[in-house]
Order: sequence, then structure tokens, then C-alpha cells
Amino acid sequence: MRSIYPVLRYPDVHAAVDFLRSAFGLTVHELHSGLDGAVRHAQLGHGDGLVMVGPGPAPASRPTDDDYRVYLAVDDVDAHHERARAAGAEIVRSPFDTDYGSRDYAARDLVGMVWSFGTYRP
Repeated sequence: MRSIYPVLRYPDVHAAVDFLRSAFGLTVHELHSGLDGAVRHAQLGHGDGLVMVGPGPAPASRPTDDDYRVYLAVDDVDAHHERARAAGAEIVRSPFDTDYGSRDYAARDLVGMVWSFGTYRP
């Protein structure tokens, strides 16, 4: 059972869910809409992790390229990087090898938050 759930806010939750699915490979675990049809809450999965997504403002200022909000462990960094790039994600750091044995890269989502991806699994 999970005990930590990152929560991210987006002005357009539906657009965020679509982007996170196409660019970063997240899957929809749950999706809840209001009477107006707008997505009010989403749970997106990757491996055995979940992130919750809900409505809210975009970051007040653009995070720096190394201000990672979420880290996702992936098996094939280079293939994941290509998927994100092809889906229009802004790549802020191309795939690279770390001194601790991980292969990583970083990309921005549609509101500018920086996500980090790599093979490191703590």
C-alpha cells in the first residue's frame, strides 16, 4: 500500500492528463469530473506509483531547469526521452549517465513543471 502521493495542480486538468499520458506514459487510474464535465481529480499511475492531479493555478514563476517536482523511475531512459520529445515535451536535460550508475533526463510538462526520469530506484 502506498503512503506518499504527490499532488500536482493544473489550470486545465483534462489537458494535463492527456499530456502526461502521451508524453510521459502515465496511465489513468481514476478520473472524476464535476457536473460541468471538467476533470476535478485524477489519479495517474506509473509502475507501482500514483500521482494525484487536480485543478489549480500554474506555477507562479517558471521553475529552473533543475527544480524537479517529480522523479519517475523508467527502464529505458532513451526510449522514454524520445516519447516525451515526440509528444512535444520541452527537454531541459538530454539523457546522461550519473556517477551513481543511473541514466537520467529531465523535461517540462505543459505548465512548465520539471519532471526527472531515470533508472535509479532507491
